[in-house]
Amino acid sequence: MSSRHSLFRPCIDLHDGKVKQIVGGSLSDTAPQSLKTNFVSRQSSAEFALMYKQNDLQGAHIIKLGPGNDSSAKEALAAWPGGLQIGGGITDTNAQEWIDAGASKVIVTSYLFPGGQFSLDRLKLISSIVGKDRLVVDVSCRRRGDKWLVAMNKWQDITDMEVCQESLDLLSNYCSEFLIHAADVEGLCQGIDEKLVEKLGQWVKIPTTYAGGAKSIDDLELVDRLSGGTVDLTFGSSLDIFGGSQVRFLDLVEKNQKARLSK
Repeated sequence: MSSRHSLFRPCIDLHDGKVKQIVGGSLSDTAPQSLKTNFVSRQSSAEFALMYKQNDLQGAHIIKLGPGNDSSAKEALAAWPGGLQIGGGITDTNAQEWIDAGASKVIVTSYLFPGGQFSLDRLKLISSIVGKDRLVVDVSCRRRGDKWLVAMNKWQDITDMEVCQESLDLLSNYCSEFLIHAADVEGLCQGIDEKLVEKLGQWVKIPTTYAGGAKSIDDLELVDRLSGGTVDLTFGSSLDIFGGSQVRFLDLVEKNQKARLSK
C-alpha cells in the first residue's frame, strides 16, 4: 500500500494579463459580460512564481485564460525556470516554445479535440514533439447525469470524451500527468466534486491534480482519503493569497511539508 499523501498544488490563472480567480463556468467568448471575477491581484505573475519557488511548491500550473497573457506567463516562467507547468492555447506549433521559455511541462486540452472530437493523432504528435514526460493532459470536465465529459475552449464546449478508466488509460500512454478542473464547481468555494475525486483515485495511474470547489483546508485531507493519496488538490478563490478568507496559504505549505516527511 502506498504511503503517499495528497499534496497542495498551487496555480496562477491569467486573464487579460493579470492574476485572477474567476468562476470557471462563467467564461464565454460569445457573452464576455457574463464573466464572474472573484479576485484580481495587484501582485504580478512573477511574484506568485517566486512565492511558490520559495516554498518549494513543485508542480504548480499557469493557465492562460484567453489572449493577452503570454507576457505575464513568460515573466512567471522566468522567475522560476523549470518549476511551473503552463496551459492555455498550447498546440503542436508552440509547445516546444513554452518548454524553451522555462516551462517544466505543457498542459493541453482544446488542441486534442478539433471540432469537439478527440484526435489520437494529435495527442501522439504533441507527445512526440515535447516528450511524454513533458506533457500534461487537461481532462477538465462537466458533469452530465452520472458521467463526466471533457470540456474544452475555456470549459465552454463539451467534447465526445467521457472521463473514465478507459479514456484515462489511453491518454496516459502519451502523457506523464493529468490536470482536472471540475468546471461546474470551479471558483464557487462550495465544496469539491467528491464522487469525481473518488473515481479518479480508482482510475488514474499517473500523477493527477484536481481543481474545483475547495473551500477548507480539510478538503486536502478529504481528497487524500477519497483518492487514497493519489490525487493532489489545487486551491483557488478560497485561498488568502487570492483574496479568500477560508484557507491560509502558509497552512497548506505546512501540510505539504508534513505529508512529504510522513512518506
